[in-house]
Amino acid sequence: MEILELVKVAFKSLSTNKLRSALTILGIVVGIFSIIAISTVIEMLQASIEQGVSQLGQNTFQIQKWPAVQTGGPGAFAKYRNRPDITLEQFYALKEKLTQAKSVGAEQWGSGKVFSYRNKETNPNVSFAGVTVDAFPNNKWIIDRGRAINQRDIQRYEKVIVLGADVAKTLFVFQDPIGQEVKVDGHKLKVIGVLEKQGGFFGQSQDNFAIAPLTTFQSFYGKRSRSINITVMSYGKEDYENLIETAEGYFRTIRKVSPAEESDFSIFSNESVLSQINDITAGVRIGSYIVAAIALLAAGVGIMNIMLVSVTERTREIGIRKAIGAKRSNILTQFLIEAVSLCLGGGAVGIILGILAGNIAGSFLNAAAILPVDWILIGVFLCVIIGVAFGTYPAYKASNLDPIEALRYE
Repeated sequence: MEILELVKVAFKSLSTNKLRSALTILGIVVGIFSIIAISTVIEMLQASIEQGVSQLGQNTFQIQKWPAVQTGGPGAFAKYRNRPDITLEQFYALKEKLTQAKSVGAEQWGSGKVFSYRNKETNPNVSFAGVTVDAFPNNKWIIDRGRAINQRDIQRYEKVIVLGADVAKTLFVFQDPIGQEVKVDGHKLKVIGVLEKQGGFFGQSQDNFAIAPLTTFQSFYGKRSRSINITVMSYGKEDYENLIETAEGYFRTIRKVSPAEESDFSIFSNESVLSQINDITAGVRIGSYIVAAIALLAAGVGIMNIMLVSVTERTREIGIRKAIGAKRSNILTQFLIEAVSLCLGGGAVGIILGILAGNIAGSFLNAAAILPVDWILIGVFLCVIIGVAFGTYPAYKASNLDPIEALRYE
């Protein structure tokens, strides 16, 4: 009951100076807002990125000419561009050597294709790939209708195709696509399957593509038209890292890369892409924390200043309370409660505004809305720490006032 009474007295004191209290907590609002808003946006982006890069199957990595995340500017671009393409012969050589792998698949991609069926056609932004059989499990491509590409299709250069969900939806609104013929770049292909929907990534569909046997694709566009991507799946998590090292060693040998030279290909996995993206966002996060820390420090100093002014203004009140029996601990607790209340009030406003601003900013990047519970708890904790740290001295000064001198104060 004593604590409850002290809380009531503290809130009554704050409410009598509404404008001063509001201005005092402004710094806290800015600091907590900065932390929550930036953290919300980054977590939204990371959640979307994790969903997007998880298109590779579990315990799967990919070997390709270009890195998954390109950094370093024009110089780095030229370096990757000048790498020799990965060829189909190199893929088969690696597949033969890499007996430790569960599956080794190949893909060769083209972009900006238009697919048509009768009077319907897609936009000129569909990706088209030639693949081997093992590309399906390695990319988590699951057949919704029909069947997948098999080894016979590859050996016989069959003109068959499996459509992504968006392509099938565009061309076949009220009709079963299985068995129908679609056209791309003047070539007719028979639809044998449709893939399950995979969803979007930063507002971009991951279902806007189609796949054909690799041999058929190369008969249309040539073997040397594009670099091959190689996907490799291990039997389990235990041998995953060893398999990456083994594959890299074998492929360096196949590509005739000397021990002193850097690999002329890139290996990436879901984990490596996330690690690179985390490194990129780390600088933004650190910068926002520095800004927030400065704002919170300034707010803490402001709270200490206001609390000292409050102590001076209420010297006679403190003297009266002590004269009628209030203990030093009562006075100390009351002023600490006031300081912490100011911080929590500002923190609550900052958290609400930060979540709203963060989710609005993230929505422009087509990222799913989130509620950063961990950062909300951190924000509340910071408010309490600041209130206690910067409110202790004014509270200590108030509790140590001499009641006789305080009663004489005008």
